[in-house]
Amino acid sequence: MNNNLIYGKNPVWEVLEKNPKRVNKIYIQNGISFDNRLKKIIELAKYNKILVQYVNLQKFASEFEEKVNFQGVVASVASVDFIDLEDFLAQEKDDFKRIVILDEISDPHNLGAIIRTIAAVGFDAVMVPNHRSCPINATVEKISSGAINHIQIIKTTSLSASIDLLKKQNFWVIATQMSAKDNYYEIDYTDMNFALVMGSEGKGISKTILNKADFTVKLESNFESLNVSNATAVILYEALRQIRTKQKQNQIAKK
Repeated sequence: MNNNLIYGKNPVWEVLEKNPKRVNKIYIQNGISFDNRLKKIIELAKYNKILVQYVNLQKFASEFEEKVNFQGVVASVASVDFIDLEDFLAQEKDDFKRIVILDEISDPHNLGAIIRTIAAVGFDAVMVPNHRSCPINATVEKISSGAINHIQIIKTTSLSASIDLLKKQNFWVIATQMSAKDNYYEIDYTDMNFALVMGSEGKGISKTILNKADFTVKLESNFESLNVSNATAVILYEALRQIRTKQKQNQIAKK
Protein backbone atom coordinates (compact mmCIF):
# COMPACT_ATOMS: atom_id res chain seq x y z
CA MET A 1 0.00 0.00 0.00
CA ASN A 2 1.23 3.49 -0.81
CA ASN A 3 1.76 5.31 2.46
CA ASN A 4 0.80 8.61 0.81
CA LEU A 5 -2.73 7.63 -0.17
CA ILE A 6 -5.90 8.31 1.83
CA TYR A 7 -8.93 6.07 1.25
CA GLY A 8 -12.60 6.77 1.82
CA LYS A 9 -15.00 9.71 1.65
CA ASN A 10 -14.73 10.97 5.22
CA PRO A 11 -10.91 10.87 5.50
CA VAL A 12 -10.52 12.51 2.07
CA TRP A 13 -13.07 15.19 2.94
CA GLU A 14 -11.35 15.84 6.28
CA VAL A 15 -7.92 16.41 4.75
CA LEU A 16 -9.42 18.68 2.07
CA GLU A 17 -11.29 20.66 4.72
CA LYS A 18 -8.48 20.95 7.27
CA ASN A 19 -5.25 20.76 5.28
CA PRO A 20 -5.82 21.00 1.50
CA LYS A 21 -2.15 21.83 0.86
CA ARG A 22 -1.34 18.18 1.63
CA VAL A 23 -3.50 16.94 -1.26
CA ASN A 24 -1.85 16.38 -4.64
CA LYS A 25 -4.65 14.66 -6.56
CA ILE A 26 -8.10 13.07 -6.09
CA TYR A 27 -9.11 9.78 -7.77
CA ILE A 28 -12.82 8.98 -8.10
CA GLN A 29 -14.26 5.71 -9.38
CA ASN A 30 -16.36 5.99 -12.54
CA GLY A 31 -20.03 5.22 -11.97
CA ILE A 32 -20.03 5.82 -8.23
CA SER A 33 -23.17 7.35 -6.71
CA PHE A 34 -22.70 11.07 -6.04
CA ASP A 35 -23.91 11.64 -2.50
CA ASN A 36 -23.52 14.95 -0.63
CA ARG A 37 -20.11 14.06 0.80
CA LEU A 38 -18.68 13.20 -2.60
CA LYS A 39 -20.11 16.39 -4.10
CA LYS A 40 -18.44 18.35 -1.30
CA ILE A 41 -15.12 16.63 -2.01
CA ILE A 42 -15.32 17.68 -5.66
CA GLU A 43 -16.27 21.24 -4.70
CA LEU A 44 -13.34 21.53 -2.27
CA ALA A 45 -10.93 20.06 -4.81
CA LYS A 46 -12.08 22.56 -7.44
CA TYR A 47 -11.87 25.46 -4.98
CA ASN A 48 -8.32 24.52 -4.04
CA LYS A 49 -7.36 23.83 -7.67
CA ILE A 50 -6.64 20.15 -7.01
CA LEU A 51 -6.82 17.78 -9.99
CA VAL A 52 -9.66 15.24 -9.93
CA GLN A 53 -9.22 12.12 -12.08
CA TYR A 54 -12.04 9.67 -12.80
CA VAL A 55 -10.91 6.05 -13.15
CA ASN A 56 -12.61 2.69 -13.68
CA LEU A 57 -13.03 0.02 -11.03
CA GLN A 58 -10.30 -2.17 -12.53
CA LYS A 59 -7.77 0.61 -12.02
CA PHE A 60 -8.85 1.00 -8.40
CA ALA A 61 -8.56 -2.75 -7.85
CA SER A 62 -5.08 -2.94 -9.40
CA GLU A 63 -3.50 0.29 -8.15
CA PHE A 64 -5.23 0.95 -4.83
CA GLU A 65 -5.65 -2.65 -3.60
CA GLU A 66 -9.01 -4.32 -4.01
CA LYS A 67 -9.20 -5.34 -0.34
CA VAL A 68 -9.29 -1.71 0.83
CA ASN A 69 -12.73 -0.22 1.42
CA PHE A 70 -11.94 2.95 -0.52
CA GLN A 71 -15.62 3.90 -1.13
CA GLY A 72 -14.65 4.95 -4.65
CA VAL A 73 -12.48 7.86 -3.48
CA VAL A 74 -8.71 8.06 -3.02
CA ALA A 75 -6.50 11.09 -2.39
CA SER A 76 -2.79 11.27 -3.10
CA VAL A 77 -1.26 13.37 -0.35
CA ALA A 78 2.04 14.64 0.94
CA SER A 79 3.44 13.09 4.12
CA VAL A 80 1.96 14.20 7.44
CA ASP A 81 3.68 17.22 8.97
CA PHE A 82 5.34 16.35 12.26
CA ILE A 83 6.27 18.81 14.99
CA ASP A 84 9.35 18.86 17.22
CA LEU A 85 8.76 18.58 20.94
CA GLU A 86 10.57 21.89 21.55
CA ASP A 87 8.23 23.67 19.13
CA PHE A 88 5.20 22.07 20.78
CA LEU A 89 6.34 23.17 24.23
CA ALA A 90 6.94 26.72 22.98
CA GLN A 91 3.30 27.11 21.93
CA GLU A 92 1.17 29.32 24.17
CA LYS A 93 -1.98 27.81 25.66
CA ASP A 94 -4.41 29.16 28.25
CA ASP A 95 -5.16 25.71 29.62
CA PHE A 96 -2.88 22.82 30.59
CA LYS A 97 -1.30 20.69 27.87
CA ARG A 98 -2.14 17.01 27.69
CA ILE A 99 -0.53 14.48 25.37
CA VAL A 100 -0.29 10.72 24.78
CA ILE A 101 3.08 9.00 24.35
CA LEU A 102 3.09 5.69 22.46
CA ASP A 103 5.93 3.29 23.22
CA GLU A 104 6.43 1.12 20.12
CA ILE A 105 2.81 0.75 18.98
CA SER A 106 3.01 -1.42 15.85
CA ASP A 107 -0.61 -1.90 14.75
CA PRO A 108 -1.89 0.88 12.42
CA HIS A 109 -5.49 0.20 13.51
CA ASN A 110 -4.56 0.84 17.14
CA LEU A 111 -2.60 3.96 16.23
CA GLY A 112 -5.44 5.36 14.13
CA ALA A 113 -8.00 4.64 16.84
CA ILE A 114 -5.83 6.28 19.52
CA ILE A 115 -5.37 9.40 17.40
CA ARG A 116 -9.14 9.54 16.89
CA THR A 117 -9.74 9.36 20.65
CA ILE A 118 -7.16 12.07 21.42
CA ALA A 119 -8.89 14.40 18.98
CA ALA A 120 -12.34 13.47 20.33
CA VAL A 121 -11.45 14.40 23.92
CA GLY A 122 -9.75 17.60 22.76
CA PHE A 123 -6.25 16.82 23.99
CA ASP A 124 -3.23 18.26 22.27
CA ALA A 125 -0.85 15.78 20.71
CA VAL A 126 0.49 12.27 20.30
CA MET A 127 4.19 11.44 20.53
CA VAL A 128 5.71 8.54 18.60
CA PRO A 129 9.32 7.37 18.25
CA ASN A 130 11.16 7.51 14.94
CA HIS A 131 11.95 3.80 15.04
CA ARG A 132 10.16 0.63 16.14
CA SER A 133 6.77 2.27 15.68
CA CYS A 134 3.95 2.04 13.17
CA PRO A 135 4.36 4.64 10.38
CA ILE A 136 1.63 7.23 9.81
CA ASN A 137 0.21 5.61 6.70
CA ALA A 138 -3.05 5.37 4.78
CA THR A 139 -4.49 2.80 7.17
CA VAL A 140 -3.78 5.00 10.19
CA GLU A 141 -5.40 7.96 8.46
CA LYS A 142 -8.42 5.89 7.43
CA ILE A 143 -8.99 4.49 10.93
CA SER A 144 -8.56 7.93 12.48
CA SER A 145 -11.46 9.16 10.30
CA GLY A 146 -9.58 12.37 9.58
CA ALA A 147 -8.71 13.05 13.23
CA ILE A 148 -5.07 13.06 12.23
CA ASN A 149 -5.72 16.57 10.88
CA HIS A 150 -6.95 17.80 14.27
CA ILE A 151 -4.04 16.97 16.57
CA GLN A 152 -0.31 17.54 16.51
CA ILE A 153 2.03 14.60 15.98
CA ILE A 154 5.35 14.82 17.78
CA LYS A 155 8.09 12.56 16.41
CA THR A 156 11.16 11.95 18.52
CA THR A 157 14.44 10.07 18.23
CA SER A 158 14.36 9.27 21.95
CA LEU A 159 11.27 8.81 24.08
CA SER A 160 13.45 8.75 27.18
CA ALA A 161 15.07 12.12 26.45
CA SER A 162 11.73 13.62 25.43
CA ILE A 163 10.14 12.52 28.71
CA ASP A 164 13.04 14.10 30.61
CA LEU A 165 12.35 17.37 28.77
CA LEU A 166 8.64 17.15 29.50
CA LYS A 167 9.31 16.68 33.20
CA LYS A 168 11.57 19.75 33.18
CA GLN A 169 8.63 21.66 31.67
CA ASN A 170 6.32 20.68 34.55
CA PHE A 171 4.62 17.72 32.93
CA TRP A 172 3.50 14.80 35.07
CA VAL A 173 4.10 11.42 33.42
CA ILE A 174 1.45 8.71 33.85
CA ALA A 175 2.25 5.18 32.68
CA THR A 176 0.02 2.11 32.46
CA GLN A 177 1.18 -1.10 34.12
CA MET A 178 -0.82 -4.21 34.96
CA SER A 179 0.88 -4.51 38.37
CA ALA A 180 0.29 -0.87 39.35
CA LYS A 181 -1.19 -0.16 42.76
CA ASP A 182 -3.64 2.54 41.64
CA ASN A 183 -6.56 2.10 39.30
CA TYR A 184 -6.74 4.60 36.45
CA TYR A 185 -9.66 6.46 38.08
CA GLU A 186 -7.94 6.88 41.44
CA ILE A 187 -5.52 9.63 40.42
CA ASP A 188 -6.30 13.28 39.76
CA TYR A 189 -5.80 14.36 36.13
CA THR A 190 -6.94 17.95 36.68
CA ASP A 191 -4.92 21.14 36.98
CA MET A 192 -1.71 19.79 35.51
CA ASN A 193 0.17 19.21 32.29
CA PHE A 194 0.37 15.47 31.80
CA ALA A 195 1.67 12.85 29.39
CA LEU A 196 -0.06 9.46 29.35
CA VAL A 197 2.29 6.68 28.25
CA MET A 198 0.79 3.61 26.56
CA GLY A 199 2.89 0.55 25.75
CA SER A 200 3.14 -1.77 22.77
CA GLU A 201 0.59 -4.47 22.10
CA GLY A 202 2.91 -7.29 23.13
CA LYS A 203 5.62 -5.99 25.47
CA GLY A 204 3.91 -3.05 27.14
CA ILE A 205 6.00 -0.08 28.27
CA SER A 206 9.75 -0.53 28.41
CA LYS A 207 11.38 -0.61 31.84
CA THR A 208 13.41 2.52 31.07
CA ILE A 209 10.25 4.54 30.38
CA LEU A 210 8.37 3.04 33.34
CA ASN A 211 11.14 4.18 35.67
CA LYS A 212 10.53 7.78 34.58
CA ALA A 213 6.80 7.74 35.39
CA ASP A 214 5.44 9.87 38.25
CA PHE A 215 2.36 7.63 38.45
CA THR A 216 1.55 4.13 37.24
CA VAL A 217 -2.06 3.05 36.80
CA LYS A 218 -3.90 -0.12 35.88
CA LEU A 219 -7.25 -1.02 34.37
CA GLU A 220 -9.27 -3.61 36.25
CA SER A 221 -10.39 -6.54 34.14
CA ASN A 222 -12.15 -9.81 34.89
CA PHE A 223 -10.88 -11.35 31.64
CA GLU A 224 -7.67 -10.03 30.11
CA SER A 225 -6.08 -6.69 29.40
CA LEU A 226 -7.91 -4.41 26.97
CA ASN A 227 -6.66 -3.65 23.50
CA VAL A 228 -4.28 -0.67 23.77
CA SER A 229 -6.57 1.67 21.81
CA ASN A 230 -9.54 0.75 24.02
CA ALA A 231 -7.46 1.14 27.17
CA THR A 232 -6.30 4.57 26.00
CA ALA A 233 -9.89 5.64 25.38
CA VAL A 234 -11.00 4.50 28.85
CA ILE A 235 -8.26 6.51 30.57
CA LEU A 236 -8.60 9.64 28.44
CA TYR A 237 -12.35 9.82 28.94
CA GLU A 238 -11.89 9.44 32.69
CA ALA A 239 -9.38 12.30 32.57
CA LEU A 240 -11.84 14.37 30.54
CA ARG A 241 -14.65 13.58 33.00
CA GLN A 242 -12.53 14.80 35.91
CA ILE A 243 -11.45 17.94 34.04
CA ARG A 244 -15.01 18.89 33.05
CA THR A 245 -16.29 18.23 36.57
CA LYS A 246 -13.60 20.46 38.05
CA GLN A 247 -14.37 23.20 35.55
CA LYS A 248 -18.08 23.13 36.48
CA GLN A 249 -17.22 23.25 40.18
CA ASN A 250 -15.01 26.28 39.60
CA GLN A 251 -17.75 28.01 37.63
CA ILE A 252 -20.27 27.41 40.41
CA ALA A 253 -17.81 28.68 43.03
CA LYS A 254 -17.39 31.96 41.11
CA LYS A 255 -21.13 32.68 41.09
